[in-house]
Amino acid sequence: MRTSTGITRSRHPHDDAPDTAADFRKLAALPEGSEKDALRQRLVCAWLPMADRLAGRFRGRGESYDDLRQVAALGLVKAVDRFDPERSHAFESYAVPTVTGEIKRHFRDHMWTLHVPRRVQDLRNRVRFASQDLAQTISGRAPTIEEIAERAGMTVDEARTGLEALDSFTALSLDAELPGSDDGYALRDALGSPDPALDVVVDREAVKPRLRALPERERAILYMRFFGDMTQSRIAEQLGISQMHVSRLITRCCAAMREEVMRDETDEAEAEVTLRNAA
Repeated sequence: MRTSTGITRSRHPHDDAPDTAADFRKLAALPEGSEKDALRQRLVCAWLPMADRLAGRFRGRGESYDDLRQVAALGLVKAVDRFDPERSHAFESYAVPTVTGEIKRHFRDHMWTLHVPRRVQDLRNRVRFASQDLAQTISGRAPTIEEIAERAGMTVDEARTGLEALDSFTALSLDAELPGSDDGYALRDALGSPDPALDVVVDREAVKPRLRALPERERAILYMRFFGDMTQSRIAEQLGISQMHVSRLITRCCAAMREEVMRDETDEAEAEVTLRNAA
């Protein structure tokens, strides 16, 4: 029996699988040219129903069926080009894993929003299939992680990793509204922000020993000004000195401490360079 594509067909376990053994032997013997290209095209068309059937197995995983068919067709073309009739008796045994592998590669490279190792992806798939099987036998409740691990033939830790990977297939936008929120509260509203006080932690630690080395009056003036948030006028009134004198003391103490801190940082940098050169 011959199909509309000119490919001879015979009885086969799959009704859309043509008998193309002779055509592949002819294809391997033909030199490059229009005749070989035409036969290659007919072989691809003859096996497209099988590729479509394989693509259908991956429906419902976040990719459109039309795109899956295109990926499967690409895998089929690769299978036709690489198939060696002298090394295998059936094209189907070579084409099925080739097409399936191309589809899985598409999911791995293009569909995962987050990079997930292949091992974790495999665990995810095994957990998903096990959960689907258990859902048909268990009613009224969700399967436990122990039941999933037993059905999938893996450890509980592996099953837990697979379940976590189920949520890694796609990322949720920061603009997404939180479940149960009626006022438009989004994920971005739940994010924290850097504490401005952190910027001065290092500075405060750096000046601590310098503050302790100051005379008691100067130390008291700086404490009242920067920790007590007192004005220079109030400090002068409390200490019985002029406001101008308070201003000069603050300026002089701050400049001296700044100079000491900068000098220490320079010394540390030079010491680090010396150690590196010595190493």
